[in-house]
Amino acid sequence: MISSSIRKSVLVGVAGLSLTGAVAGCAPAQSAPASKSVVPTPAASASRSVSGSAAASSSASPANTSAYKDGSYSADGTYTSPNGQETVGVQLNLSGGTVSGVDITVHATNPNSKKFQSEFKDGIAAQVVGKKLDEINVSKVAGSSLAGAGFNQAVEAIKSQAK
Repeated sequence: MISSSIRKSVLVGVAGLSLTGAVAGCAPAQSAPASKSVVPTPAASASRSVSGSAAASSSASPANTSAYKDGSYSADGTYTSPNGQETVGVQLNLSGGTVSGVDITVHATNPNSKKFQSEFKDGIAAQVVGKKLDEINVSKVAGSSLAGAGFNQAVEAIKSQAK
């Protein structure tokens, strides 16, 4: 049989590991800062430098192998809210098939819808910047559960433009 002091040590160790895992799970994820300004044009994007290991891997790559052309693309998406049909404007900056910037234009007419689109605008960059265009499918962002449908619709139009 296990002595009570060994059993106590094992239980303390397991509890400590559980607490460490719980605290680590509560830590905020690091994300790119939200950009509220208009993203740069393709010419300006090309002049920006890439740092770290991404620079080494991109210099070894002969060309953009993405199915999408680099650049800045815009589209509007619509969705139905309790206040009726609403529209949200989406501008994505693409580099190598990856979203490098996002801007939202609030087109809502109802004050409540404007509030939710503004919250969506404030939280969307953390959801999409750094992701491949084909991986983007948002739902609830920063308390707004309906604007995501309009955003996703606009992303589909942007995919067609960027081909």
